[in-house]
Amino acid sequence: MSAVRTVLGDIRPGELGVTDAHDHLFFRSPLLPGRELADASAAQAELAAFRAAGGRSIVQWTPYGLGRRAAGLPRLSRAAGVHVVCATGLHQAAHYDEESLAGLRGGLADVFVRELTKGIGPSGVRAGLVKVAGGFHALDAHARWTMGAAAEAHHATGAPVAVHLEMGTGALDVLDLLCGELEVPPHRVILGHLNRSPDSVVQRQAAESGCYLAFDGPSRAHHATDWRMPDAVRALAEGGFGHRLLLGGDTVVSGARSVDGGPGMPYLLRRVRLRLEAELGTDLVHRILTENPGRAFAVDWT
Repeated sequence: MSAVRTVLGDIRPGELGVTDAHDHLFFRSPLLPGRELADASAAQAELAAFRAAGGRSIVQWTPYGLGRRAAGLPRLSRAAGVHVVCATGLHQAAHYDEESLAGLRGGLADVFVRELTKGIGPSGVRAGLVKVAGGFHALDAHARWTMGAAAEAHHATGAPVAVHLEMGTGALDVLDLLCGELEVPPHRVILGHLNRSPDSVVQRQAAESGCYLAFDGPSRAHHATDWRMPDAVRALAEGGFGHRLLLGGDTVVSGARSVDGGPGMPYLLRRVRLRLEAELGTDLVHRILTENPGRAFAVDWT
């Protein structure tokens, strides 16, 4: 039977409820010095605020080596009454030092499989997806290496593969590699940040492949996200792809948390949901927030 693998164990897809399909409770990278998501009390408060706004589940895309703090996630999940899905995987090379990457060469897929099936370190917390990343309009050797390992892990376990698209670009290159050369079924691939490069042709082509499209993260000045999102979602839904859409908040730095004065996780439900409902109707938005995540992240675990 298909199940979503949370930090407290496997649950039925229908138990997810309203879901933030891409966010972070913890995140640490040398690219963001001094802006780490590392405060457990702040993470707890953010989960509580998300729950108060009507949220029931979040999918944390923080991968291996970036401070995901897997051992502490079950306590936070229980305290807030929010399901949490944890990721394995590897981000772009710039987020790691060479020594860390060197230690993974030759066994990256094994790391992913172990974290999906046995657990992350001594915590026993099992990941529920593999997160990898492309580059800006291209796939470098690191991206191809990590996506190859992610494909191996998928074929061994069935786990979905979630992809950070740099500035929303490179979607079709990612699909050519993952779904073409590496034979990952398209419905097991989730593309993040397509909204940051609002090319309706590419969005439709990606949707036609059968993958999921995550519209994740509130607008920045150089991201045409919120104000174009209703039109993009409408076009995709009218094209028959409403069942392949996901929504997320993608909080990656401490100042972006609602408890620190930023939009944070509640923004997805407090503002984004309401705007989409006003323009697209409540039924479609409800399906995107509840039914679609259940399909995207549920796996017949092997």
